[in-house]
Amino acid sequence: MPVVRDIPLNLQIREVLRQSGIKDVSKLKFEMETLIGELLASVNDEALLEPAVLVCTIGGKLEEKVVDYFDKSKPLPGLLLDGIGSASTDALTQEVCRLTRHGASLRGYQTSSPLSPGGPGGPGGPGFPPSEQWQLFKLVPAEEIGVRLTSTGFMVSRKSTSMVIGIGPQMTTWTEAEACARCNLSKTCRYRIHT
Repeated sequence: MPVVRDIPLNLQIREVLRQSGIKDVSKLKFEMETLIGELLASVNDEALLEPAVLVCTIGGKLEEKVVDYFDKSKPLPGLLLDGIGSASTDALTQEVCRLTRHGASLRGYQTSSPLSPGGPGGPGGPGFPPSEQWQLFKLVPAEEIGVRLTSTGFMVSRKSTSMVIGIGPQMTTWTEAEACARCNLSKTCRYRIHT
């Protein structure tokens, strides 16, 4: 399986805020918008994102910078940069799904919605258990993009995701909102997609 790198990501301020756990955007102060803009610029200038797929990751540089902000008692930039990392991981996942869909359509196939270990799955049923992460990592060259599993099955770098996407005729798909509605955390999750 080839490693795909340098996937462009288009990040929106509202996604950064959602991933940072900031719900009420109407109360967003100009200073915070300015800070997010500055952080996004530093992400580009310092090449903090290194997108690669299918285990998807943005690499570890951004995480190191987040820790640095917190170590220097700068929690707001740390929180917002962490939100940028989470929004980037989501954007990367969506772009990977789009690229996979496009590649499958060139061969006359469809793609399913992605399933991730421990994820909620789609309307037709649950995802698959986190313990299956080990099987998934046997199929992809995750180590080539700097992602590994801890002894408990968590990915390092943390701003990574893994998934399985079916390719074939008449594949089942669902919206993010449908997947969120099926999740065990649907009523309490601060990252929930609302329709």
